[in-house]
Amino acid sequence: MSRTRNDSIKKIQQLLATRRDALRKALAGDLSMLMQLREQSGGDIVDAALDATQDEISSQLAEVESRELGSIEKALDRIRQGHYGDCEICNKKIALARLNALPYATMCIECQQAAEDGTLDDRMPEDWSRVVDTGYSEVDSRVNDFELQ
Repeated sequence: MSRTRNDSIKKIQQLLATRRDALRKALAGDLSMLMQLREQSGGDIVDAALDATQDEISSQLAEVESRELGSIEKALDRIRQGHYGDCEICNKKIALARLNALPYATMCIECQQAAEDGTLDDRMPEDWSRVVDTGYSEVDSRVNDFELQ
């Protein structure tokens, strides 16, 4: 790996760690705010509707932040393992420009586009290691059924 790429990945790692910490704090704050809203009672119907709307928005934001936090954790783990910046599909290097724009990208732009347009299966290498013989068959067969007569 080139020195420039290594330096860039180190900067991205710092950025990811900072963002991870900020998301953890935000999520902790969101959860405490939701608890406070639930503990509060009273108010008229408009207040209740506003509280319900705020709960829903906070919940949706927490879900998005939680997904982003998971992606960041995965990226940091890939950095520790030495696989960061490699496309999970084709194993080619993900362009630094893409990693700078989306630090937790796991696919190169070509594989990402294929995933979005439904042609990703065409790009994936065949992996026979995932084929499992469960022994199940809808039709009972015997070896004699397959022998040539």
